[in-house]
Amino acid sequence: MGVTTDRADGVVEDGTAPGALPLVLAVDAGNSKTDIALVDTAGTVLATGRGPGFQPQVTGLAAAFDAIAATLAAARTRAAAAGTSLAATAAHVSACLANADLPVEEAAFAAELGDRAWGRSVEVRNDTFAVLRAGLPAGAEPRGVAVVCGAGINCVGMTPDGRTARFPALGQISGDWGGGGGLADEALWFAARAEDGRGEPTALARALPEHFGLPSMPALIEALHLDGIPRTRRHELTPVLFAVAADGDPVARALVHRQADEVVAMAAVALDRLGLLSEEVPVVLGGSVLAARHPQLHDRIAERLAARAPRARLTLVTAPPVLGAALLGLDAVAAPPEAHTTLRAHYA
Repeated sequence: MGVTTDRADGVVEDGTAPGALPLVLAVDAGNSKTDIALVDTAGTVLATGRGPGFQPQVTGLAAAFDAIAATLAAARTRAAAAGTSLAATAAHVSACLANADLPVEEAAFAAELGDRAWGRSVEVRNDTFAVLRAGLPAGAEPRGVAVVCGAGINCVGMTPDGRTARFPALGQISGDWGGGGGLADEALWFAARAEDGRGEPTALARALPEHFGLPSMPALIEALHLDGIPRTRRHELTPVLFAVAADGDPVARALVHRQADEVVAMAAVALDRLGLLSEEVPVVLGGSVLAARHPQLHDRIAERLAARAPRARLTLVTAPPVLGAALLGLDAVAAPPEAHTTLRAHYA
């Protein structure tokens, strides 16, 4: 499920004021943004914060966690200014982090958090687990599968006895296909080949450059190659792809259908690994591509999943993933069911 550590120095004092409840620090750190929440064991949210994305492979490990530290410090400062006194150290840190794709990465992140002593215990998971926990029905046991399709694509599953199913989710080298970035690149590939005659005609060849106010695919290719359009803006082409598909373009529609099939393949394999293919179990969908609920994508996912896992219940998570990180934290400290209800109500 993740990597858990306790403070190496053995300190157990958390600085909690007399009568105050212990704290859980929840961290949901994605590639584009980081959300944190300080929650007491009654489920009351006492402080929140938002910071930049978590990209240790780009910034380095220390700098990536320094950014989270700054977000946490700002949240504590705002809470103090509002008259809320918070313990210096949380009882538990529940960190759901992007780029925690391999056990060695989870261990490195957990060690870094342990050294920073934000909590007496730390558990690190991939951020997809936060989406899964947030999307499970209120009062339900932690049992199900989640597929996230945002900038990239990932899938995890978990059962109450601690078993998990997951994928490396490292892109093409680990067999992944799609996500917002992948779909944008595929759309560009097909549009370029349609423009120069190597591929079949597609309305993408006109729609993609038009999105950026350019006259043709050669102009768009040049702008992308020479950084006239930053690479970070490529994700804007994914909604264009879906719009072209909705208008009936066969090439665009085929890409949307392939994305649906990839989502179903990941979910079905995860369910099978956990022995849940024939059981009634939630399959939670999250991430910006799936949250948009494009009919061609969503309807095909529902149809294909019903064929492979007839009793699976497809749900779309709308709550922020930091809720899932906080719920996992409350699970870890054995908070009462009412705490989970209070916490969910805050994010409703």
